Amino acid sequence: AGDDVMALRPSALPPAPAAMERRMAVGVPGASSTPPAPGPAPAPGPARPRSLLDLPPELLVEIFSFLPGVSLPNIAAACRKFQQILNTDTIWRRRCRQEYGVTENLRRLEMVGVACRDLYIKLLHPYRNILGLWQPDIGPYGGLLNVVVDGLFIIGWMYLPPHDPRVNDAMRCKPLFRIHLWEKNKAEVECMYGHKGSHKGDIQIVKKDEFSTKCNQTDFHRMAGGRQEEFRTWLAEEWGRTLEDIFHEHMQELILMKFIYTSQYDNCLTYRRIYLPPFSPEDLIAPGLFKGTYGSHGLEIVMLSFHGTQIKVTKITGDPNVPAGQLTLHIDVTRPVQLPDIEHLRSFDKLSRIVLEIHQQVQCDQQNQEHWHENPRSDMDSLQPTCNGDHGAKADGMSTKPETGGAEGATAGGLPAPPVPGQPFVLPVGVMARNEVYPRKCRACFYGTGLIAGHGFTSPERTPGLFVLFDERCFGFIWLDLKSFSLYSRIEDSLRSAQAPFTEAFELMLKSMQSWTS
Repeated sequence: AGDDVMALRPSALPPAPAAMERRMAVGVPGASSTPPAPGPAPAPGPARPRSLLDLPPELLVEIFSFLPGVSLPNIAAACRKFQQILNTDTIWRRRCRQEYGVTENLRRLEMVGVACRDLYIKLLHPYRNILGLWQPDIGPYGGLLNVVVDGLFIIGWMYLPPHDPRVNDAMRCKPLFRIHLWEKNKAEVECMYGHKGSHKGDIQIVKKDEFSTKCNQTDFHRMAGGRQEEFRTWLAEEWGRTLEDIFHEHMQELILMKFIYTSQYDNCLTYRRIYLPPFSPEDLIAPGLFKGTYGSHGLEIVMLSFHGTQIKVTKITGDPNVPAGQLTLHIDVTRPVQLPDIEHLRSFDKLSRIVLEIHQQVQCDQQNQEHWHENPRSDMDSLQPTCNGDHGAKADGMSTKPETGGAEGATAGGLPAPPVPGQPFVLPVGVMARNEVYPRKCRACFYGTGLIAGHGFTSPERTPGLFVLFDERCFGFIWLDLKSFSLYSRIEDSLRSAQAPFTEAFELMLKSMQSWTS
């Protein structure tokens, strides 16, 4: 503002035209030095503003409406005139739209006695740090919450996968809480959990990237039929089934365990901020969120991200075996696998053989790297592979070379160029699939590992498998040790305020996620 004031002072303005003419006339041959005869005095013009205080109010309203809302209280404290002008709702209406994307007709607020200034100062600004994407702390199960400005409310939407095994269906979402202004112009928090309507709740912002919710009337969560009715209702909502539909005893135990574990929280949860992964034009597939099949555990939400020549798939929701936050898949895009013809592909033994050969080569490379780090001054003979298996023998009709052939198929970034789209694909005989509706053509296949563990995340182990990239919306993974296939489909929902401020923030978040649930 000080620079604007200086710019508006007369001393900073160019000289008047009459003064310029007098200066030009001095010393010019033939020019008369006699001043002109006095004439009638010109009419005085409007006085030039010497500071912001001299500007008309309507112009100040326009200027202030372009400033960030956090700066306006300091401007209001400067003088009484600014304070009066900053009570103009036009300024705050624009701030609500530009900073928080409020698209509702804000003039309706005047009809209910709420000013846009109150909406900004008492609702949007105080709760700005809870907007975005969050993962609730629900033990191994995790979750996905998006807090957004929705009309004249702030609402926390919990995103749930579709019912198992319909992985291609749209996501389901339900509100867990909402915040809005009542007649007293005070922000009120309401818990939306349960089946008896909204009721009193509370939100505590622990720090910038963490907050917690609390329900003050948990009796609203109870049902007249007791726990049995609550379980049947939850089962229909969570799984789209009845208790009589579940015949598998192990699956019954898993479902009952999840109900008992998650219902004890009563919507009193702690949330930690997460971000969507950054995107690069060189990525083989756009990173983002996917929903995938995990056997008896049902559908789970994962996040696919690129890290150089590696693809990491991290669990956003999890299960008692491999909890949320863990790295479920790790793919090496420098080790492509060219699929054979359909007849050879149907043999699980041949597919297993080629993937295990790559797995053995990866282990040898890791051993050599460790040996080199331990003995950096060793001669070249000591750097030869310590496990010289016969890696040249390949299964009939199968190859680990990229379809484009050798190094000529590599991109400038060291990534192998993807094969020609439309490569036929079929699951080998004996591989179990939760969903048989999968694409019959793929773009590329790569070696990778998947994380398996016992109940309670005991004895975790990375086992080899085959990553199958079908298209931009879909990929799959064949778990060799489990002889099973997981199908993943992209989550198309638009999630707001979810981008990381910088790449390092996303990397730090991934490391933190593993510690949350370990």
